[in-house]
Amino acid sequence: MELRHLRYFVAVAEELHFGRAAERLGIAQPPLSQQIKFLEGEIGAPLFLRTKRHTELTAAGESLLTDARKILSNADSAVLAARRAARGESGQLVVGFVNSAVYGELTNIFRLMRQRYPDMTLVLQDLTSEEQVAAIKNHQLDVGLVRPPIADAAPLILKTVYREPLVVALPRGHRLAREKQLLMRWLSNELFLHVPRSLGPGFFDQFIRLCAQAGFAPKVVQEAHSTQTIISLVAAGMGIAIVPEAMRHFQRTGVVYRPLKPPVPTTELAAVWRPDDSSPGLKSFLEVVWEVAKVQAPAKR
Repeated sequence: MELRHLRYFVAVAEELHFGRAAERLGIAQPPLSQQIKFLEGEIGAPLFLRTKRHTELTAAGESLLTDARKILSNADSAVLAARRAARGESGQLVVGFVNSAVYGELTNIFRLMRQRYPDMTLVLQDLTSEEQVAAIKNHQLDVGLVRPPIADAAPLILKTVYREPLVVALPRGHRLAREKQLLMRWLSNELFLHVPRSLGPGFFDQFIRLCAQAGFAPKVVQEAHSTQTIISLVAAGMGIAIVPEAMRHFQRTGVVYRPLKPPVPTTELAAVWRPDDSSPGLKSFLEVVWEVAKVQAPAKR
């Protein structure tokens, strides 16, 4: 039994007229009558009672009509789902991100994905940049949002999404909190809080270089595994921290953020993915990323 036979049958059952059903289907009446007879032969029972003036369903026809409509509806839904998946509008995408990006454009990216592709399931994983790179290489992640530089990222594609300034997080009562802008050298005697190098070697090394360029080696007195925890420790008066500007949106009582004087150091957020991944879902996600960040999509390889 073919789907077209069921479509022919449903058209005749709804019209109860072979001529009108043939016109609706865009075929001639004799072939339609032949296909209905063929279907009746497969089922082993007549589906219609036919006279020159009247056509009506038999009991077998009434029973088949209900199921035929369900089958055709399911078939149409399956085709639509396949087409949507092919266009990158549905399916599942596993996305990694660094936790410090949550307070930047990351939320806008996820929001727009949900609005534009409500049938796309995003599986989100909070991981360090190095963990994301390893997971993408092992096909455990489809795409990551990381903070470069990252060692051993090849052969993955790494494309900058946006750059943001670094700022200084200070306890509200700190002597430098009254300043509008800070010089790095003013921080030479401060106690610093930072994420361990093992969790973010690129960002940690950038921090060390900034301090060295200002003429001092930082005194890191406490490490924590997330930037949010670092900010909470700043609020407790444990020290100060250099963080991405997006962390200003992490509202924590007792903390103030002050920009650095030019030239202002910046940190990047970048998208990373496998060069051989041509899945429509990944394409849709990256298009949203470039749209939110207002950057040009990378050229096709």
